[in-house]
Amino acid sequence: MTAEALIGLIMLLVLLGAIFIGVPISFTLLFLAFSFGYWGMGSTVFELGYFQTIGMMKEELLAAVPLFIFMGFITEQAGLMERLFTAFRMLLAPVRGALFLVVILTSTVFAMATGIVGAAVTVLGIMASPIMTKAGYDAKLSAGTITAGGTLGILIPPSVMLIVMGPVLGVSVADLYAAAFGPGFLLAGLYISYLMVRAFMNPKLGPPVPMDERIYSAAYIAREVIIGTLPLLGLITATLGSIIGGLATPTEAAGIGSVGALILSIAYGRFSLSGLQRALISTMATSSMVLLLAVTSNIFGAVFARLGSANWITETMLGLQLPPSLMLIVVLFLIFLLGWPFEWPAIILVFLPIFYPVVKGMGIDLIWFGALVAVVLQTAFLSPPVAMSAYYLKQVVKGWSLATIYAGMFQFMILQVICVGLMVAFPGIATWSPAHAARGVTQSGDSRGVQENPGAAEAGPVPGR
Repeated sequence: MTAEALIGLIMLLVLLGAIFIGVPISFTLLFLAFSFGYWGMGSTVFELGYFQTIGMMKEELLAAVPLFIFMGFITEQAGLMERLFTAFRMLLAPVRGALFLVVILTSTVFAMATGIVGAAVTVLGIMASPIMTKAGYDAKLSAGTITAGGTLGILIPPSVMLIVMGPVLGVSVADLYAAAFGPGFLLAGLYISYLMVRAFMNPKLGPPVPMDERIYSAAYIAREVIIGTLPLLGLITATLGSIIGGLATPTEAAGIGSVGALILSIAYGRFSLSGLQRALISTMATSSMVLLLAVTSNIFGAVFARLGSANWITETMLGLQLPPSLMLIVVLFLIFLLGWPFEWPAIILVFLPIFYPVVKGMGIDLIWFGALVAVVLQTAFLSPPVAMSAYYLKQVVKGWSLATIYAGMFQFMILQVICVGLMVAFPGIATWSPAHAARGVTQSGDSRGVQENPGAAEAGPVPGR
């Protein structure tokens, strides 16, 4: 190891220590990059930082981030999630464990309209928890259902996380979106299967909706289901369908989605200037956080790579001569551990570029790997002690203790681990859709997860490299 590479490793360790004690990550990244970079390469570090910033600002794909975030906030304020929840509740009222099923179905559909985890968990907590408590539903299982369902937005497109991940892995965001649908729906299916089995084995955990709270008019139920689902599904089809079908770029589709969400909010009578102002302010705050972190992590990654530390880590891990599948499991486990103290932007923008050369060098399909990382990071949202979903829910449901919420989330974290295992065993869960999606041109994809030819996984440059 060279002296410069050692400086880079010290910089990484200092970063981990600083974040563990609660120092803001964006400014820490910038300070450490310039401090240790100046130590290792002199004033060149400032020129490097300038060019990395300019390069990041020219990344047109990142313009989709604020647009999709704005679409999510407008969709939330338009009351579409409440209408969807009400429609499913009317339709499924006689089913045992109906409210469990309603929460997962609502969160799955709504995840395709917004990738904001905090908003989904919060709205579901406000809507579902009082009804579940009144109906006598088990508190642990109810809390786990709401938090697990709410986190589907980080995985199912139009996930903002996948937009940020695409340039890091050098793969098409449209391909990542197509790859995420399989795992996302698989995970929702595992949730539903688990909850229905539990409810049928023990009716006390999730009884049907009480008789006096049901709607018996088939025409009224049909009307509510149509009004509650079709407009939202139309918005989802226009947005995601245009991306996966190759008719629009993610940025163009995000613009379509934003306009569509505004139209729906007007149509449902929920549009107001004050609501628009709140959505714009929330969009600006969230987008600023993500994009500032993108710039600072890009500078940090460039310094880390220029010092030679990234190459040293890559050579060391490849030197272990582990089988590709085992190396993949090691990398995913490290990402899972990092997901406890870190939010997803830090992991995607700081640590994923460190693992990227190892994964590519082992010949692992990068689209498959991206889908796996997305599921693993979703698992981290339900992993104590940090588990941000628990705090989102606790803010709106005071009657459930953190211990109760944690106990409920743990059950679903096991289901997420099972999902990761299935994806590792059957890569086609993630790779089939991108290989067969119509993209305006004929494409073919390798459905294998680990390629026989290590050089077969081609990818563009990684930010910071």
